[in-house]
Amino acid sequence: MSSDQFPFPVAISRLSKGETSREPQNVRAINWLLDQPGGPVVVVTPRRQFDGDSLKRLLTQPGVLHLTWRGFATGSLDGRRVAYAWPDRKHLHDLWGVEADALTVIEWNEEETAEWVGDANPVQLLQGRTVQETSAAQMMDTPVPLPNGVEGILEYVAGMAAGYSTGLKWNEEDKLMADMMNRPERWVPITVEQVRAKCRALGMRPNDIDTIAGFLQRRKDGRRFIVRSSYRTFRFN
Repeated sequence: MSSDQFPFPVAISRLSKGETSREPQNVRAINWLLDQPGGPVVVVTPRRQFDGDSLKRLLTQPGVLHLTWRGFATGSLDGRRVAYAWPDRKHLHDLWGVEADALTVIEWNEEETAEWVGDANPVQLLQGRTVQETSAAQMMDTPVPLPNGVEGILEYVAGMAAGYSTGLKWNEEDKLMADMMNRPERWVPITVEQVRAKCRALGMRPNDIDTIAGFLQRRKDGRRFIVRSSYRTFRFN
C-alpha cells in the first residue's frame, strides 16, 4: 500500500496485544520487507548499539547497510528497501520526498507515529494478521474553508513552499509572522487544528505544517515575533 506522499510499498510493524517481546514485531517487519522487490536493504537505528537479534542477523547478510541517526541523510535511502527501527516523529517527518523502493517502520510509540500513519497509509503488520485500510486522515471530509482570508493565505504559502525542494523559506515565514502580529483579529477565530488540517489537505511537508501551526500556537499563547525589517509591517491583503 502507498500514498501520494509515499508512492512505494510502506508498512508499519506494531506491537500486538499480549506480546511481551519486541522480537516478533521485528521479525514481521523484516519478513515483509524482504518480500518486496527492489534494491539493497538498509537498516536505520537510532544508535549503533541496539537490542534485537533478528535485526542484528539481518545486518550480517551481504550488502545490507546499517545507518544511524548521527549524520543521517534521507537521500541515502533512495533506491533501497528500508527497515526503519523506532523512529520518533521528527525523523518520520524527515522522510518526506524519499525515493525508496520499500519502507517498513518498526514502531516504538504510537503517539510518535500517528501523524505519519495518516500520511503514509501503511500496511499494518500485527501478530498473525495484516491490516490494509485507508487511513483516517484520507477518509476525513474536506476541511471547512477558513474565514478572514486565511484560506487564501495558506494556499499561497503552500504554493510557494511547493516550489522549493527544501520547503518553506524564511521570507514566507516572516510574512506569516508579520500578518499574525499586524492583523491579530484575522487569526483569533482560527484554531491550530484547523490550520493543520488545511495544510495537510494542501499537501504541505510535515515540517512546514509544524512550523505554521507553531506560529499560530505561539500567538495564541501571547508570544510576539521578531520579524526582519523588510517584512515588519507586512500584511496579506
